[in-house]
Amino acid sequence: MPKVVLAYSGGLDTSVIIRWLKEERGFDVHAISIDLGEERDYEGIRKKALAIGAVGAEVIEAKEQFARDFIFPALKANAVYEDQYPLSTALGRPLIAKLVGEAAVREKADAVAHGATGKGNDQVRFEVTWSVLFPQLKKLAPVREWGLSREQEIEYAKRHGIPVPVERESPYSYDTNLWGKSAEAGPLEDPWLEPGRDVHQWTKEPGEAPDKPAYVEIGFAQGVPVSLDGNPLSPAALIARLNTLAGEHGVGRIDMIENRLVGIKSRETYECPAALVLLAAHRDLESMCLERELAHCKRVLELKYAELVYYGLWYSPLRRALDAFIDTSQETVTGTVRVKLHKGNCAVVGRRSPHSLYRYELATYDQADRFDHSAAAGFIQLWGMGAQTAEQVRRQAGPSPAGEKE
Repeated sequence: MPKVVLAYSGGLDTSVIIRWLKEERGFDVHAISIDLGEERDYEGIRKKALAIGAVGAEVIEAKEQFARDFIFPALKANAVYEDQYPLSTALGRPLIAKLVGEAAVREKADAVAHGATGKGNDQVRFEVTWSVLFPQLKKLAPVREWGLSREQEIEYAKRHGIPVPVERESPYSYDTNLWGKSAEAGPLEDPWLEPGRDVHQWTKEPGEAPDKPAYVEIGFAQGVPVSLDGNPLSPAALIARLNTLAGEHGVGRIDMIENRLVGIKSRETYECPAALVLLAAHRDLESMCLERELAHCKRVLELKYAELVYYGLWYSPLRRALDAFIDTSQETVTGTVRVKLHKGNCAVVGRRSPHSLYRYELATYDQADRFDHSAAAGFIQLWGMGAQTAEQVRRQAGPSPAGEKE
């Protein structure tokens, strides 16, 4: 029989897919689960895949790889989609797809498969990655193909003895990794309704967070966070610890209307405590260490970087080229940022760097001032010369024909 390697989450869709691919399409299914920091019983998930009918199942632990090779490059780029979303799920998909594709090559499989729907972003992220990195593999999207409703899926599961929860305890659909936890569906599909208390699992209600603020000092080396309060930590450990600390103080909630790649708008809620804190700290350190023109140009490219990630183009020439620019920009982004966490708010309250471009003797107005004020008059004259000349010419030419009155 032909073999397919499935990106297996253990949920209803991918559990039904294992049996459906075997019964309806004649495939042997090898299930791959990737641990990017989800709170899951991965050994139980692996055993469930085998019980359903997979010929093989394995779990790949990839938290450190995810943090080092995907999260931190995006952090250096300050990659945020539509001004709010730190791209948690979007960053995880290209790594999952890559590892699943590598497993398919190793298993000598004929195809790869995912459980994404036909109107979401993830189908694009999986299939574009496979097309770029593993063009020889056939790509299968059973959920998009079979056309089963949720109720029909549950009935299929019952009929085939697939051990998935029939009665869902929560109406929400969650996706989780180190960089964030998303929640959608259920009551959240009404954009007017405030998210209920049961939506958030990583962050305290801001009003119930500790009255005393917490302060954390984040150490950066060339744009990458390397320590908390002076203690060196691995990438994944640093993010996990900051998720806990910031979440305890109610920091990290996002509620937005998002433009999906396929052209529809969706209401999305996220909890990204570490992401919001690290992005705020990194941007602030850059403001101290980057020269103005470099900083302004980088802001323009950051928007494109975020779009590439969201649109599933992680493995693209442009993303690699932008990484080269961004890595160069980070050569001096080294230092420490002090952040205050309090009642849902994250505020940078201090920063220092051996590469700081802030100079007290230039910024101060007291007796230590060393700025050459006499140079300002000539600078202003030259700076405004182009605009001044253009205005003089405009006035001499008089009103244009279109502006003349009859």
